[in-house]
Amino acid sequence: MIVMERFKMFQVSENKRYFEKNGTPFFYLADTCWSAFTNIEEKDWEYYIDYRKAQGFNVLQVNMLQQWDASQTDLDIVPFKVNQDGSFDFNIYNEQYFERAGRMIAKATEKGLTIALVLLWSNYIPDTWASQMPVKQPGQLPKDMILDYVDKVMGLYDQYEPIYVISGDTDFQTSEVIEEYYNVALNRVKKNNPNALTTLHIRGRENDIPRVLKENSNLDFYMYQSGHNSDFQSMSYQLAEAFYQKEPKRPLLNSEPCYEMMGYSRKVYGRFSREDVRKAAWQSVLSGAFSGVTYGAHGIWSWHESRLGFNTNIGEAFETPYDWRDALHFKGAWDYAYIKEVIESYDLFDMVPLQELLKNDTSDIRVSKNENYIILYIPSNITIKLEGDYTSKQMMYIDLENKEKMLPESIYLVDLNITRVSMHRFTRDALLIIKK
Repeated sequence: MIVMERFKMFQVSENKRYFEKNGTPFFYLADTCWSAFTNIEEKDWEYYIDYRKAQGFNVLQVNMLQQWDASQTDLDIVPFKVNQDGSFDFNIYNEQYFERAGRMIAKATEKGLTIALVLLWSNYIPDTWASQMPVKQPGQLPKDMILDYVDKVMGLYDQYEPIYVISGDTDFQTSEVIEEYYNVALNRVKKNNPNALTTLHIRGRENDIPRVLKENSNLDFYMYQSGHNSDFQSMSYQLAEAFYQKEPKRPLLNSEPCYEMMGYSRKVYGRFSREDVRKAAWQSVLSGAFSGVTYGAHGIWSWHESRLGFNTNIGEAFETPYDWRDALHFKGAWDYAYIKEVIESYDLFDMVPLQELLKNDTSDIRVSKNENYIILYIPSNITIKLEGDYTSKQMMYIDLENKEKMLPESIYLVDLNITRVSMHRFTRDALLIIKK
């Protein structure tokens, strides 16, 4: 039996910009493991959570129901009774499935990891892009079951203080979906537990959520998704800028940047590298999504066994994942852990975007500040131009791949009111940290 201090995990800060744990600022660093409850053997689950915990992760994002585009598995365990045609009978819960999920959530909680639990993935909801895909699916959760389903999940797992992610990868096509599915579920969560944290996981490139949800005080923080389309990677900072300006003000994070070694969506040839996913993360964090970030490895989210299959035609049509044993050790996860280390060690929780300071002709370089520091993310090496005189300030470059450091030179151009900061000597992306 796990004994925990009640409601002392994640809380929202008073200024509504970041999370706290026991009154201390706390950076949300999640790994994406959507398919955990259907695909992972429990002995492998413990190995996985021990490894991520050691890296510094503190949240695991998991789908409560069967992930529609997961890899194949030998486990043959799903949340509902299966009809002869392969669809779910949503009136009959598979209690073994929910008991197993409970053991897995308990184990993660015991290890100090919070589960961000997605309740209603979009393919289980009518009139969403996922439910409209012309592929075989298990069916849609009846509207009159939403309250019973939420009550069941919370009755089983609320003791472990999960974050409740009301929607999964969703768009908002109809008022019925918005008000009678998602808003009903959101309000039920808060009625059952006013202290529970809630959010929405939305489709890639969605730059807003419906007014009735946005203005609902039961919603605690914003998630956006910059996604896996190689043509739209600027969404990592563009969506951060958009959501940072929204009212009411809430903590904000990129819940699904491009995943490491994920094939580009729509079967476009190529895969996202370690540097690509690091770029998406830093651009998000320094553009307004200061409260956290989520990592993903292609092979972990779907929990892929290389001897088994993966349907590359479902959903966003990704190429075959790596075996989970390989994907777990991708180096990009350490880069995301380093983001958390930088944010916490420099106490950057109160940052604000400061893009107007940059005089280089690019939006890829991102700039933020707080009371003590100015931070720049520089994806490709260039002489940096800043408005104003910073030549008396302490500056340091950090190579984000190897964590090496160097001190730059700077010169102030009086006529232009610009400080030029010399290029670093690294061959990959870097941070420039200026002590004010």
